[in-house]
Amino acid sequence: MKNIITVCFFVLSLSGFAQNDKTKKTINIETITIGGGCYWCVEAVYENLNGVKSVVSGFSGGHVANPSYEEVCTGTTGAAEVVQITFDKNTTDLNEIFKVFFTVHDPTTLNRQGADVGTQYRSVIFYKNAEQKKAAESIIAELNKAKVYDSPIVTKIEPFKTFYKAEDYHQNYYANNKNQPYCKMVIQPKIEKFEKVFKDKLKKK
Repeated sequence: MKNIITVCFFVLSLSGFAQNDKTKKTINIETITIGGGCYWCVEAVYENLNGVKSVVSGFSGGHVANPSYEEVCTGTTGAAEVVQITFDKNTTDLNEIFKVFFTVHDPTTLNRQGADVGTQYRSVIFYKNAEQKKAAESIIAELNKAKVYDSPIVTKIEPFKTFYKAEDYHQNYYANNKNQPYCKMVIQPKIEKFEKVFKDKLKKK
């Protein structure tokens, strides 16, 4: 992959789709479901993005109803580890959600993020309406056209069908397990990269 700073700042420069009207004062809520490898990592990042109301870890895109984490880990359910993000469109928008998504994971590795290998770790966007589909297609097209990555993006864009919430111990995993080796070695670097690139978009602590 090219220099990560180049990648990050190209993503930040993308505009022209899914813009919201920040002058509105009423809450305008939307939900998007995405998968970018281990949901612990993705959840921890989006929990710090200003405008995000909730992030729930779970599963989508499979053929088994309400699968357990252990079942999904076998790679036989067809489900992907995903997060369901609910956000206030007056504060953030699809544009920003996708900028973060394509900055904090590698969308060019098929069914893999680092040492996490399997279809459950695939890069995927489950769209709920035409606007979400168009926004996803647009940013992928822009990134590929600019050759931001050395390899083509393999992120799947699929219609949303069902979301199954993961077991309670998977929710807020990073916040509750910061001293675990996986959290320190894998999740923390993603959060640090996110905070560096999107420092003006962080929730106030």
